[in-house]
Amino acid sequence: MIYRLYRGLTTLGAPVISLYLDRRKRRGKEDSLRFAERLGRAGRPRPPGPLVWIHAASVGESLSMLPLVERLCARKLAVLLTTGTVTSARLMAERLPPGALHQYVPVDRMAYVRGFLDHWRPDLALWAESEFWPNMLAESHRRGIPLVLVQGRISAKSFAGWKKVPGFIRKLLSCFDLCLAQTEDDAHRLKALGSRDTRCLGNLKYAATPLPADETELDRLKTAMAGRPVWLAASTHPGEEAIIAEVHHTLAPCFPGLLTLIVPRHPQRGPDIAREMLALGLSAGLRSSGELPHAGTQVHVADTMGELGLFYRLADIVFMGKSLTVGGGQNPFEPARIGAAVLFGPAMDNFPDMAPRMVAAGAAIQVADGDGLAEALGWLLADPARTARMKQAAARWAEAEADVLDAVEAALAPALAAVEKRHARS
Repeated sequence: MIYRLYRGLTTLGAPVISLYLDRRKRRGKEDSLRFAERLGRAGRPRPPGPLVWIHAASVGESLSMLPLVERLCARKLAVLLTTGTVTSARLMAERLPPGALHQYVPVDRMAYVRGFLDHWRPDLALWAESEFWPNMLAESHRRGIPLVLVQGRISAKSFAGWKKVPGFIRKLLSCFDLCLAQTEDDAHRLKALGSRDTRCLGNLKYAATPLPADETELDRLKTAMAGRPVWLAASTHPGEEAIIAEVHHTLAPCFPGLLTLIVPRHPQRGPDIAREMLALGLSAGLRSSGELPHAGTQVHVADTMGELGLFYRLADIVFMGKSLTVGGGQNPFEPARIGAAVLFGPAMDNFPDMAPRMVAAGAAIQVADGDGLAEALGWLLADPARTARMKQAAARWAEAEADVLDAVEAALAPALAAVEKRHARS
């Protein structure tokens, strides 16, 4: 009943959908040059042979899929990765390996969905986390495309919401032949909502290779920052920069020359953050303007794309954003993989398994608020030996967790073998 209503609304609501998309284009949230992809019209030809389609909503999900993409390409399978955001498209243009290509996922209107599937004809579809688009799932299932949920995630809040429409979510989950959950809690919730073959093999974010860094830029920045105590606030969200400024004010008298690096989650906020820092009494420079931190720079705002790996390597201590104000948390595995001591706030709902395991392993410290952040950061800045031990613990923990990719590939092996066999006969 609910699905029929949804399908009817998305069919009859074409004018409203067009207005909504036009508004997103005006706000820079749609790619004007590749907008036809959002309407189901492909921007590239389909590669010959077997094609595995991976759908990931945005940056975080697509990054977590990269190790799996690389494994599939190593098997000589073509990979189509779809996402829905401009930021993720730009990042994937830099990070996808040979043999993989990116397209924008079509808006979930049946005409667009059919155009997309008619062109790409995927042999296997892997969907990341909890991006359940009803028309796309139903039409893929109707065409006999095997579907696997990878990195399946159902938060407690989403679980409560889905329980109010049990028939609807059961229909969506029935499209998946296999559901691979991030955590045991996610697996239990998926089963309770009606998923069939459901397993917990771990979080693919643990399989991520270290984020890359330009060695020339790394040397330049290290030279510019030499001799100064440095810390990084990564993937910050609105409201957190003011807290970070207060932390800097608190610690600067104790640590002369203290340099605070900020990498905002959304780079376009860089100029606003720099102005906010100035208003709060701190001198600030912008990476996007080509500035290097100098002796008078107190805060350096790295408002560029694809350079987080560079800045993780510049600071021994990294605070992960979206954990003090907005809530949910950003991926703490990335700095741990590079061997940084990691701090995060209380709101790490997106990583309910990872965050406590990192704390238990001595790889991270969880703080309650801005005062707690200043206190923990002060301990680490004052005690390089303690920081070094925490860095080593982070690197060891990250390395020990990295075997999840083998387990996921093994679970997908029957579906992949069927795809390869089918094309070998054709």
